[in-house]
Amino acid sequence: MLIYHGSDMAVPKPQILPANRFLDFGEGFYTTFAYEQARRWALLVSKKKKSPGKIISVYEFEMDKAIKELKIRRFDSPDSGWLHFVTDCRSGKGMNHGYDVVMGPVANDNVYATIQLFETGLLSEAETLLRLKVEKIYNQILFHTGQVLKYCTYLRHEDAGEGISG
Repeated sequence: MLIYHGSDMAVPKPQILPANRFLDFGEGFYTTFAYEQARRWALLVSKKKKSPGKIISVYEFEMDKAIKELKIRRFDSPDSGWLHFVTDCRSGKGMNHGYDVVMGPVANDNVYATIQLFETGLLSEAETLLRLKVEKIYNQILFHTGQVLKYCTYLRHEDAGEGISG
């Protein structure tokens, strides 16, 4: 299965690096099944770093093997389990969750604003989940441990181009 990573440079040898901030699924190497999502990440990273590079690295992920041999947590939609997992990770409580791989929806800026309202108690869980259903939500795959990288083979990198469509 093809997966993608968007950045300002090619990443032929992914690494599990400590995060400088709390992220949706904790620290690790983030990828996606969605080419357009990787493209968006590449353009945003380039803009944030003021870097000319806008690169999508393409990998083959041996998911069938990984599922048999690793500890994987998969969220198919932004449900209650996903909401609590993300809020724990983004608050720092869930950083050492024990999974090798976590897959599920991305909490983009609009989604994260809704999650913040939930965290502060301004929205109930039911209201939060209802709001999340109307958002266009992409997916992400976190490689949390170095062990999972052996299931990921670098194939190539591509220029992400200019601008963000959609």
